[in-house]
Order: sequence, then C-alpha cells, then structure tokens
Amino acid sequence: MEHPDVAEVAVVGFPHEVKGEGVFAFMILKDHTHESTEEIKNDLRKLVRSKIAGYAVPETFLICPGLPKTRSGKIMRRILRKVAANKPEELGDISTLADPTIVQSIIDAYNENR
Repeated sequence: MEHPDVAEVAVVGFPHEVKGEGVFAFMILKDHTHESTEEIKNDLRKLVRSKIAGYAVPETFLICPGLPKTRSGKIMRRILRKVAANKPEELGDISTLADPTIVQSIIDAYNENR
C-alpha cells in the first residue's frame, strides 16, 4: 500500500465466521505522522478499494511498533495470522526472529484495540 504516513504493512488472512476468510493489516507508521490514525485507515481503505477491489479492503488495521521478521528480514506471516485469529497460544517457535520481543508488543496492541 502507498501512503505517506505508513512505513510498512503486512496483510494476512484470518478465519471469518461469515466470509470464510477476512483480511487483516498490520501497519507501522512513520515517525513524522501528522494525520490521525483514523484518517490514515480511511485513506488506506479508499486506496485498496480503488486499486484492488472492495472485497480486498482489510476489516482490521492494527498499528503496531514493528513486524516479526527473521534475521534476514523476511516477515513471519504465520505469526501474524495467529495474532489476527486471536490464537497467540499457537504461535509456535519464535526463536528465529531478529527481535522475538516484538511479538508480545503486537499481541498487546491487538488486545488494546479489540
């Protein structure tokens, strides 16, 4: 996604009772962000709707301090899928992450914004 206030986004699917699968976006904002988080989320919804399709618009945008990455920089989407599905107890091995503490920070952000 392209937005001047967004540094990085990871999008994953999660089980949805009605649709079968929902779309969940984990976002890292840039330090100089001037817009409110709701404005940014609305901008991103419009952007996805116009560039991809309405069904691809994430139901949830979670602002988090970082993303779970391996030491080589690969985003561990399996961890994000478990957080999005509210199954943090099923995260599995996180020892290969560059910063394993980021996982708890993401879980905390998820719990604060439910």
